[in-house]
Amino acid sequence: MTPARPPENEAQRLRALQALMLLDTPPEERFDRFVRFAAEQLDAPIALMSLIDGQRQWFKSRVGLAVPQTSRDVSFCAHAILQPDLFVVEDANLDARFADNPMVTQAPNIRFYAGAPLCAPTGERLGTLCIIDTKPRSLTATERAVLRALGTLANETIAGKDQDA
Repeated sequence: MTPARPPENEAQRLRALQALMLLDTPPEERFDRFVRFAAEQLDAPIALMSLIDGQRQWFKSRVGLAVPQTSRDVSFCAHAILQPDLFVVEDANLDARFADNPMVTQAPNIRFYAGAPLCAPTGERLGTLCIIDTKPRSLTATERAVLRALGTLANETIAGKDQDA
């Protein structure tokens, strides 16, 4: 297992995350909608709105996963925030970064991961809107576009541009 290195702007990223005051807050329908839609439309048994804090990955919204958080060092999303676009792992068993990760070798038995970046209004990548499957797979161009669009809408919600939601 290869834990993700912190982004170069880690201190600034964590300040932006704290400023949004989303961590450890109750579920909100405005975020749950994106996660449910991602799971349904992309046929994924697990979908999450994941935020990467200093030592943990915390789930603002989740479908198909009971735990509210995991350690950052086992997080796929910690790798995803290092990328400006979608981060996709088609088969975690074949990826040296994840093959011996306990999230792969034990429940929930992740094999596939795809995450769209969630960003602060100032641009720092805070986490992902992601889908997870227990079998290897790939995304079509249309599925990638759907995940990107949902990520964009979630980012607008984070920025407070959906005040009527």
